[in-house]
Amino acid sequence: MSTRRQDQLISLLLKEEGWLTAAYLADALGVTPRSVRSYISQINSRASAAHISSETVPEDESAAPAVESGPDGYRADAPTLSRLRPERSEASPDARARALISALLDAPSGVDLTRTAARLHLSEATIEADLQRVRALVLGRDLRLERVGPRAVLSGSEAAQRRLISSLVHEEMDQEGFDVSSMRRAAALRSIDATALGPLSRALGARLRDMGYYVNEFACADAALHAAIASDRAAQGRPLEPSAPADAEPGDSFEGREDMSRVVDLLRDLCSEHLSSDLGPSDLEHLASLTLTRVVAPAGSETVRADPHVEEVVSAAVGRVSRCYMVDLEDPAFTRRLSLHVQNLRLRAQQQAWSRNPMTQSLKASYPMVFEIAVALASDISESLDFHLPDDEIGYLAMHVGGRLEAERRAETTITATIVSPGYYDLNELLRSRIDETLGSSVDVVSVETGIDPDWSSFDTDLILSTVPPPSPNERTVTLAPFLTQNDVERVAAAVARVRRTRRLAELRTKLRRYFSPDAFFRPLEASTEEEAIRMLGEPLVERGIIDASYVDASVAREQMSSTAFTDSFAVPHAMDMTSTRTAISFGIAEGGLPWGDQRIQAVALVAFSEAERDAFQTIFEQLVEVFGDRKSLQRILQRGRDFPGSSTLWLRPWSRRPRACLRSPGSWSRGRTSARRTARRAH
Repeated sequence: MSTRRQDQLISLLLKEEGWLTAAYLADALGVTPRSVRSYISQINSRASAAHISSETVPEDESAAPAVESGPDGYRADAPTLSRLRPERSEASPDARARALISALLDAPSGVDLTRTAARLHLSEATIEADLQRVRALVLGRDLRLERVGPRAVLSGSEAAQRRLISSLVHEEMDQEGFDVSSMRRAAALRSIDATALGPLSRALGARLRDMGYYVNEFACADAALHAAIASDRAAQGRPLEPSAPADAEPGDSFEGREDMSRVVDLLRDLCSEHLSSDLGPSDLEHLASLTLTRVVAPAGSETVRADPHVEEVVSAAVGRVSRCYMVDLEDPAFTRRLSLHVQNLRLRAQQQAWSRNPMTQSLKASYPMVFEIAVALASDISESLDFHLPDDEIGYLAMHVGGRLEAERRAETTITATIVSPGYYDLNELLRSRIDETLGSSVDVVSVETGIDPDWSSFDTDLILSTVPPPSPNERTVTLAPFLTQNDVERVAAAVARVRRTRRLAELRTKLRRYFSPDAFFRPLEASTEEEAIRMLGEPLVERGIIDASYVDASVAREQMSSTAFTDSFAVPHAMDMTSTRTAISFGIAEGGLPWGDQRIQAVALVAFSEAERDAFQTIFEQLVEVFGDRKSLQRILQRGRDFPGSSTLWLRPWSRRPRACLRSPGSWSRGRTSARRTARRAH
């Protein structure tokens, strides 16, 4: 039996940390939980067989299971399971298509398909099918795949062919992760040692910083890859044509030819040192313009400005987004930096030479509101400057926005606390001093009670930090040692986080009760595409007059800009304009999962926001992602919420772990467990 599903499961288990339920894995794979259990058993059998056959492991040493089973589901033993990681098959259709592209790139006169089929022991029909995959891969890249009798010819400029190589490398790295041998194979480097890319990237970043630039390390690695591709192609007699359009006109965004000349000299030295290559003027200028538009930004100088039109567009977009999302982005320094970034974006857009951002998905999942603001900025900027931005470039905008908001962000609402510390001399002062020192930024001690018999009911603070147990244990009380230990500090910090989370969820539950309704709940959500799901979820809201058809169309358009799957299981489609008559949510659960962009999600919430409730946008948006993006919470809804009353009961109730009467000191908690075990033994 094929191991394809097992290999997909192995990749999923290695990617995720912690326990994963059978239901979650089944939805991610599009199979049943029973099939998942069967795959796990087969994977463990494979791991056991590999262990026994290994010459480096004693025969009498038992192997740990590659996948551990437990009440919470399944968890990978990473070192064991990684040995079963599926190897890239050179015989797979995708691998054959990439190999055919590599052959076409190396042969200006084309490739004889009949001979290629015979050499690879494939039928001509298989080669024809592979050629169709190649045609799909080169579509829209300023290249032409032509058929001349038995020969296939890939024609286009050298610059376009190099962009194709770079794109294929990035796509393979996205699938397999960074690996030197994979990178070299994907880039089809023949004359260049791929192990030189790391040292070249580090040296390039260090030298650029010494020259006074801010450096984007992710783009720096990309520039090193382009240098390796340029060196390899030049060594094969395929230098960049002098007439090929450059990625940028450096004078548009920097100090002109002086910057270009300095970076050209730097790249000439580094390519010679690390790649043993002697690149020509066209290649060096191409790499220098790429570096100036992707890798660096001018540091410090207030005199370096973007084009006035670009700055005007960015300033208008920042102002609109600030008003719409009620955030403070209107700062001259922020606008100047963002304008310089957008100017480089426009230059990259002209050549479709986008920068990759490996943090895009984590930005979406961890900071959905920041990413949403970045999408709004991208929408305004793209419309005014007439270019479309991919997700990775929106991710860089989100990093600008996040940096500004983090710098201006107010601290979260302070948690108030009362210290109860009857004791000897100034022990209570020592305890307060220690709490202020370690937790002062998150806990505000408003009173200290030193009496032996305090009025516990009079304490109205969020937390009570006590060196003596309260008469009636409760979740507000954290019992501490008289001398604060690190363990005590960690438990108080956990209690603070719990209080904040409880506040947020209480606020969310209050709002959700108003915004959800039975007639806008779909289980199952029987849709096959994102657009179909959005339109299906929008129907009941349109029928009730909450939104009109244009809002649904705008939600589809927003989805096309950037996927709203902010986590790996939950999507929040919505329009960017708040035009609904009132805020409402239409919710759907996709049985078996629903393809959504590059992911497979399990739940969808179409959110319609009204102008009158603009202040609720941030709270609802971020906390929806927090609650339904939590795998355990979502799985509970998927497993037990068969209808609207059942589901809403689950998602509207307090989200907390096992209830505890009181957070006690480690000693008292241990004594309680020991006493319980003794009682159980006596009963037995």
